[in-house]
Order: sequence, then structure tokens, then C-alpha cells
Amino acid sequence: MCTDAVTEMVEAARANAQKRGLTNIQFRQCVADSLPFADNSFDVVVSRLGVMFVPVSAFQEMLRVLKPGGRLAFAVWGKSDVNPFCYLVTRVMDEHVKSPAADPDAPNAFRFAEPGTLTSVMRQAGAVDVEEGIVEFDIAAPISAGQFWAMRSQTSDTLREKLKKLSADEQAQIAVEIEQAAKEFFPANQMKFPAQLIIATGKKPS
Repeated sequence: MCTDAVTEMVEAARANAQKRGLTNIQFRQCVADSLPFADNSFDVVVSRLGVMFVPVSAFQEMLRVLKPGGRLAFAVWGKSDVNPFCYLVTRVMDEHVKSPAADPDAPNAFRFAEPGTLTSVMRQAGAVDVEEGIVEFDIAAPISAGQFWAMRSQTSDTLREKLKKLSADEQAQIAVEIEQAAKEFFPANQMKFPAQLIIATGKKPS
């Protein structure tokens, strides 16, 4: 079962599954704090780069739909300063569009970047046997710096809203600055960003 809060994301995932000939997946549009599934429905609940944006009540909801003894597994971004895939764009954009100071407890990409933060929330929700670890890897793809910026600017609602406020000349200048700032992460004109995630796992009590 694949879920997402955004209808377009669900439809894109469904289309991709059909393209690949996958028939053992179902898709539902729903939010994490109100899952349309019965108690004790699933063996495992997994979220990749998603739980940073959900209310705390969603963790109890995810445990509700797990079978007793079922496992939770979450991947979240590590600290911003070790994830240039994220901070590079933010630093350039901040020079052009100032953002208000972020509430560290509000939903945002780095809400659980401090080790122990996510596992604490999981335990408070009722998970047991909670553990976490750090995974370091490269975000790599055969795309140029220009293609990277096109992808980032089109997939982020926050970026799109900021760019709408700028003139065409300012947007073009930002594209130039992004490509310049990203140069070291595009050896041979192909993307290779070092990255760090925190992986947290736990279980529903038996």
C-alpha cells in the first residue's frame, strides 16, 4: 500500500507502477494522522523523508494500523550542513528572498536532524525496541547543474512560491548562482552530492 497526502504524487506513483508492470501495489491519497485503514492491518510501516512534515499524532496513528509486533522504519534528513543537496539552494535563495526564522518544532525538512529527536517522538507514541543510525551516501544522477536546478525549482512548493515573487531577470540570476555554487558537486558534469540520513526503527508492542 503506497500513500501520500498529495493527489498528484499518488497519481504519479500509480502511473509509474503501471509503466513497470507492477500489480501487487495499491495506492491511496490520505494524510498520516488520519489513515483510512483498520487497526492491526500491516506488518510494516515505512516512510522515506516524510515524517518530518506530519503532526506528532501521526506516529500513534501509524502504530494503530500496525499488527502487534509490527515494525516501523523512518528515514529523515541529517543536519543541514552535511546535506549540500538541500543547503546549497537555500543559501542562494536567502540572498534574494528572506525567509522568516523557522520554528524548530514545526514541520520542516530538518525537524528530526538532531540525533535522538525522532526516536524520542517514537517512544512517546508507544513504540518499543527503538533504535537509530546514521547512513552516509551520495545522491548521484547523470544530470547537469542546470537540470538539477530545474528539478529542484519545479518539485518544491516553497521554491515555486518564492520564485513567483521575482522578476524573470532575478530568476535567471539565481539559476546562474545555483550552477556556480553547485559546480564542485558536478564532476564530469554529472550530479554527486554527499548526503546523510538518520534511519530510525521501532516496533509496536506485542
